[in-house]
Amino acid sequence: MSAHIEIGQDAGRQKVTIDLEELLATRLLVQGNSGSGKSHLLRRLLEECAGQVQQVVIDPEGDFVTLADAFGHVVIDGAAYSPREIEALAGRVRQHRASVVLTLDELEVEQQIRCAALFLTALFDAPREHWYPALVVVDEAQMFAPAAAGEMSDDTRRLTLSAMTNLMCRGRKRGLAGIVATQRLAKLAKNVAAEASNFLMGRTFLDIDMQRAADLLGMDRRQAERIRDLQRGQFLGLGPAISRRPVAVNVGPVRTGARSGGGGLLPLPEADGDAMEALLTDRLAEAASDTVVRRPPPLPRLAVELEQALRAVPPLPQAPKPAQESSAAPVASKPAAPAPVTPTPSVTSPEAVVRELALSEGATFRAVPALFRDFAIRCRQQGVASAHIDIARFRRMFACEIGGLARLEGGVRKHVEGIISSVDDDVLAPFLAMAVAEALGDPMPDEDELARLYGSSSPSRIRRLLDHLERSGLIVVREEFGGGRIITVPGVASYDETTKAA
Repeated sequence: MSAHIEIGQDAGRQKVTIDLEELLATRLLVQGNSGSGKSHLLRRLLEECAGQVQQVVIDPEGDFVTLADAFGHVVIDGAAYSPREIEALAGRVRQHRASVVLTLDELEVEQQIRCAALFLTALFDAPREHWYPALVVVDEAQMFAPAAAGEMSDDTRRLTLSAMTNLMCRGRKRGLAGIVATQRLAKLAKNVAAEASNFLMGRTFLDIDMQRAADLLGMDRRQAERIRDLQRGQFLGLGPAISRRPVAVNVGPVRTGARSGGGGLLPLPEADGDAMEALLTDRLAEAASDTVVRRPPPLPRLAVELEQALRAVPPLPQAPKPAQESSAAPVASKPAAPAPVTPTPSVTSPEAVVRELALSEGATFRAVPALFRDFAIRCRQQGVASAHIDIARFRRMFACEIGGLARLEGGVRKHVEGIISSVDDDVLAPFLAMAVAEALGDPMPDEDELARLYGSSSPSRIRRLLDHLERSGLIVVREEFGGGRIITVPGVASYDETTKAA
């Protein structure tokens, strides 16, 4: 089996190859503006070495899923799994040496970054006996290893930078060979880019990116202008796995295509203005009335958004100050009309504000940070002190409210509170609803109700939720032959039996 793969031809139509074994030891950086052919180059490389080495592709746009049809890659939809399942999948990928494409296009940007970071970290942390050689391709790497803080939270940035740094700096001893592709070198963290020994530089126009690319290729400023003149699909290659001197590469053809639409021209529809208007407005009211379940927005930067939202709230009405006493003689005047009485907002508790939020339509489908921001604004408007409640405590208060904890009283409530103290926040509401039903002897919530409490419309996610709770020992699920299921909450059921015996 040859260790060299052909990626294209040089100006003299000679084959340009990559030494696969050397690539595994020295890593690769691909750079080029949008439309320069980066994805085409990555696809050519993956196709040529398919079947020779394990491949793991981090695909934020879903462009590489077509590799599954031609080469048997397993497509992992990041939106279909929980964080723990993503980590477990990564461990199995290393164990079974599966070539996979982690597609993230169904997630919001910050969720994409966190999902990819968890997956890469789990690949890196695999047991020593699973350190098989693998190419790890990260497209749009500037998202996952940003040179400067962007709109993502600090925790997410630290998580993803750690994962990318481990991949490029320490991954070689674990068999992981990083291949990162970026639109702009200036946006990619330097400690990630610096660990690559092989480079394929495509067309770029900004001076700062051209200069960095030229420095990596060992070219002077005059020669750097050559990078601006490259055509689509042309790259300058350098490195121990490619060539000891810069070589121009025309990337060869590929057998699979991207799922996204191309940039070529297509004939416009032949419908005239009236026909097109009819197409646009046909059954418009019916379409607008359909219920659309939207994905929650990405996690915002809480401190900034909360401060801006609070500043936008008008101040509470102030009581009029009493007039200062004066030693001067009073001046006769008409009696002043009584000042209008301004109704003061009713003083309530943070729990009541949370209850009000829980009753609002679609509350469980909103992101927790957005709910927390709304909670803080309402507390300010009603004069309720809420500074002692952070987002973590609010999340549990909200889950307890929609899960129905208030329906329990006395000893059974204290017992259930003890059980849920160790339950993860993201599954607390549906589990609590089942625990409350068990304690009260009510029917268990059906899949639709569990989905509402979980903030999802996917039946498969509810099935995975129940499997997770059962594996955690919190519930017992018994499937019936008719397709139904019986759910028991052992911790609550055992308490009920004890109280009956007493």
